[in-house]
Amino acid sequence: MKRFLVWACATIALPVAVAHAGASSHDKITYESAKKVAEAKVPKGILTSHALLRDHDRLIYGFEFTEAGKSGVKTVKVDATTGKVLKVKHQSIKSAQEDKVKDMRKSVLKS
Repeated sequence: MKRFLVWACATIALPVAVAHAGASSHDKITYESAKKVAEAKVPKGILTSHALLRDHDRLIYGFEFTEAGKSGVKTVKVDATTGKVLKVKHQSIKSAQEDKVKDMRKSVLKS
């Protein structure tokens, strides 16, 4: 039984560790740089969450901001290789929650 538990833990943990290591080795820009790019798109926004996502073979930083006086959230996606803004989108809270569930499935590094 102990051997099975050790094998099961190693089988689960190894792919996660490899995926995380692989993700950081392909990053061309830092989280801080991507954050500054995203904040420039939402200058009065307050950062509420961020994640490093894998979209097909591309790494993307996803940022969510709230803005005073506006309902919902503004999502900014930044290419982790080039630093280019890929998408800026204002969403209702319900829509943002649905997207967050989808993004969690392809998340590499969450915070």
